Formats: sequence, structure tokens, C-alpha cells
Amino acid sequence: MKYTLIYAVIICSSLLSCKETGKPQQEVVETNLGMEANPSSIPISWVNNRVEKAKKRLDRSEAGKIIWQSMVAHGGLNNWYGNGYLSFRFNYQPLDGSVPRDTYQTIDTWSNKARHRSVSDSSAIFGWDGENAWVKAKDSSAFKYNVRFWALTPLYLAALPLVLDGEGVNLELLPQINYKDTPQDVVKVTFDAGTGDAPDDYYILYLDTKTHLLSALRYIVSYPGYFPNGGNNPEKFMELVSRKTINGINFPLKFNTYWSTEDGQPKGEPITTIELSDIEFQRQLEENFFKNPEGGKLLEGL
Repeated sequence: MKYTLIYAVIICSSLLSCKETGKPQQEVVETNLGMEANPSSIPISWVNNRVEKAKKRLDRSEAGKIIWQSMVAHGGLNNWYGNGYLSFRFNYQPLDGSVPRDTYQTIDTWSNKARHRSVSDSSAIFGWDGENAWVKAKDSSAFKYNVRFWALTPLYLAALPLVLDGEGVNLELLPQINYKDTPQDVVKVTFDAGTGDAPDDYYILYLDTKTHLLSALRYIVSYPGYFPNGGNNPEKFMELVSRKTINGINFPLKFNTYWSTEDGQPKGEPITTIELSDIEFQRQLEENFFKNPEGGKLLEGL
């Protein structure tokens, strides 16, 4: 979804979102021997500075204040950036017979890198190193979808609203609505031009007014790799079915996706189901874990 999430990663003031082309202007360098820069070892002063800047930015608007309140309800940015690398299985199953996407993935939450491994073939992998997408698979049909688009998309869905902490994100407060007989704060998320691969995407978040947790979202896909002449798919509606708190962070465990009605409600029967499992944080990874491995192929274009 955030086809290459929108993270222009800047130390202490980054955008963390699902656009794969957010390019870090500065990277954290791990001082331990041969280890990938580890989010859990980043100095607490850096984390605090980044979080303080995010809060200051969000406090400028009523929509931002609601997003901050929701971030806190989901576990907070201090936990998000301090827990280490995030790993989970993301099982995306269309119900119309189109291509499923089922991978184990590991994410660097600080500098927005990703590595995926096929559930059905552990030797088939792809990733995003912060600047480039790559793939390594014996069978060219191992991934029958755009892996650049998909490298950070699952993170965006798994981590809303925590990925909305940086520059390039615009927030608009819309009128409250009732969803499943519960009042919802509604915030529309758009992006500055040049933010990631798909700045024309938008998301509309439904946030429970009592718990401040994400209940559902609406979104469009405008990724130029799919829409080279502009445009987007029809709006979809995702309901969050179940959730679980892990290491202080509240994660979704299941989504159902529908087409969206004109008044922002789910239409008909689900068209996709998504399940998250095997969610955990890791303290260390092997050196160059997110880099294009030997025998891998760098991908050009969208």
C-alpha cells in the first residue's frame, strides 16, 4: 500500500511510512563489530529528540493532536523506535482469485529498510535497502507481484498511526462518524509532492474516540508502477478485526478489506483478508542483512 512508504528518513526528524523510496539522508552507524545498525542500540537521546520533534510538529493542528493521542494508545514512538528490529508474517489473501502475497519480513523501524522471505520457499527473498529494491529467487515466478511496491507496504498497514511521525505527511481533521455504533475521530492523510513513489495516495483513518485505537481505514492506490498515466484504483475500506499488544506496541492481527461506499462504509462482502502472525522484535541481525545479497538482482524503475 504505501508503495514504498513515505519515509524520507532523517535522523531525529524522519518520515516513517509505507513508501519504499524514502531515502535516508543520514544513517545510524552501529559501533559494535559487524552488526547492522540496530534500532534498539540507538542512543536514547536520539530517540527522545526524534519523538519530541514529532510531537511538536503534530501539536500544530487538531488533526495532529488526535494522531499523537492515537500513537500513544498504540504504544508510543519511544517504544516503537526502541524495541529493535520488527519481524512478522504478513499473509495477504485476495478472495477474487488474484495473486496472494505471503512473506516473513524483518523491518528496521529507525531507517526504514525491509527484507522479505517467501513462506513457501525460504530461498526466495526480496528487500529494500533504503535506496534500492532487490530480489533473489531461483524461480522468476516466485514473486508474482511488484516487490518494490510491496517491500514496505505491509509495515504501513501493521504500524498505523506510528508511521506518520515525519515530514511530508499532511493531516486533515474530518467530521466524526459512527462506525459499528461507536464514535470515530476521522483523519485524512495525504502527502507532499515528491514524497516517495506515490504521493497521490491518501488514507482516511477511523480512530475510536474512547480508546484512540485504529478501528478502520479507507485508502486508494496510485502507485505509478500500476498507473503509469496517472489515476488510482477505487477507494477501499479496511476493517481491523483483531489486535494484540507485543512489547508495548498494539498490532493488528487481522484485516478484512471491502470496496468503500460513498459515505465511507464497507460495501458488500470482503474482497481480501490479511492476517499478521509471528510478530516479534529482534535485538540484532547479521551484517548487511538488508543489502542486496550475492546473486541478487537490483531492480530498476517502478
